[in-house]
Amino acid sequence: MLKVRFFDAKVRSDFCNYASAITGCIAAVVLFKDIPLEYKDIAGVTCIILLILVYLFIWRRANKLRAINLTVEGSTVTIKTGDVFAEQGLKAIAFNEYFDTKVDDIVIARQSLNGKFITEHLSCSREKLDEHIDNYAFAREDVAALNTTRLSGKNQSYKLGTICVWDDYLLTAFARFNKFNEAHLSMPEYLAFLINFWDSVNRVYAQKSVTVPIFGSGITRIKGHKRINDEELLKIMLWTFRVSEMRFKHPAKLTIMIHKDKISQINLFDLQSARNGL
Repeated sequence: MLKVRFFDAKVRSDFCNYASAITGCIAAVVLFKDIPLEYKDIAGVTCIILLILVYLFIWRRANKLRAINLTVEGSTVTIKTGDVFAEQGLKAIAFNEYFDTKVDDIVIARQSLNGKFITEHLSCSREKLDEHIDNYAFAREDVAALNTTRLSGKNQSYKLGTICVWDDYLLTAFARFNKFNEAHLSMPEYLAFLINFWDSVNRVYAQKSVTVPIFGSGITRIKGHKRINDEELLKIMLWTFRVSEMRFKHPAKLTIMIHKDKISQINLFDLQSARNGL
């Protein structure tokens, strides 16, 4: 899938910079040495072919881009494809508002990042994790309502964006669950989650790098925005990070990980060319 149009404005701008450098070098050469008359046509055609190849190279590179670095309000932000679990530093894992740990493809899907964390990367039993969450020193304002009507899963809910630190993982309350255990959020709730999440990270990251997925990229439904794509979610994440108080001090940085199957939906070339990724 071609994410960047052939005559994209940024592609043309980059090409103009390269073309200016190339033609400038050629002009400098011919200033001191004339091209023989019989070779001028060949030289002209060669120059045109070279410029065409340079344009094609820039355009192809723009479509193949899989990682970029941005500076957002002084913080280094890396956006790339890869495995969240393979990254150094702290890694954010989105749970539901109850911090449920039951992986049964009903409460938690096995193939979700949440499910893989519990079934493949948890360094203890699930019961031990539940005990840690139950005894974690949450701030009073982060503890929300007690839902005694739930038939499956836990009853205690938490404010969206609340973080529970476990080893080098940041477990965060992301999605609300309805009575059918379907994850959903409204757009105002999604924005509130992100603002609270960045503020929570600011309190616990201890100058370590933090890796996060694109929140909402999975099965969570954002009410009223069924067609919102991963690039739009990524831009919202960058915007809320920029307006939050969260700042990473070098060498710590933020990494936003894109699933390899979703990279075709995101124009990293366009994000790279925009100030602060927006």
